[in-house]
Amino acid sequence: MVKAYKQLHMAPRELIKDCLKHKKEAQRELYNLYAAPMLGVCYRYTKSLEDAEDVLQEGFIKVFAKLDQFKHDGELGAWIRRIMVTTAINYLQKHSRYKKQMQVDDMKLHPVSVENPEINLDTKDLIELIVQLPTGYQTIFNLVAIEGYDQVEVSKMLGMNINTVRSQYSRARAMLVVKLEQYSSPKMQVQRGTI
Repeated sequence: MVKAYKQLHMAPRELIKDCLKHKKEAQRELYNLYAAPMLGVCYRYTKSLEDAEDVLQEGFIKVFAKLDQFKHDGELGAWIRRIMVTTAINYLQKHSRYKKQMQVDDMKLHPVSVENPEINLDTKDLIELIVQLPTGYQTIFNLVAIEGYDQVEVSKMLGMNINTVRSQYSRARAMLVVKLEQYSSPKMQVQRGTI
């Protein structure tokens, strides 16, 4: 039966319908379709692949539990992504090692360069630089710059003052600029073997 799902490349409505009937093959197909990209979403919010996998698992449990609420008025992948983002934020707030890091105090930052350095950077490297940010900055940067939420929405999602969100987003961008400049420095390019 699993082969039949893969051969048919079922329309999302049919796949959802079968998932709602608790058909294991359909649930497996839905998971297989979205697990890899959603793991990437989860990883952007956590500091380890192990935590990202935990968020992914918890997120898919919610996806299957709430699948009857999907309205078919948008893309299924976008709906699943919202669940994963919310699950990741809840995970960060629930686990003490992240919760402490979500409250980033004022810290001295290097001045931001107004120059645009020539940077040869692939997506994987950029994500690694984002993951190096303090958790609070990383979370806010992901929500605003990558997920496309506005800062007011992020403020409500995280239960933070809007000025704190704006400040942390600005600082996250400044820290990324510094990291990008370091990444693109001739010394680092030699170490990576790109020169």
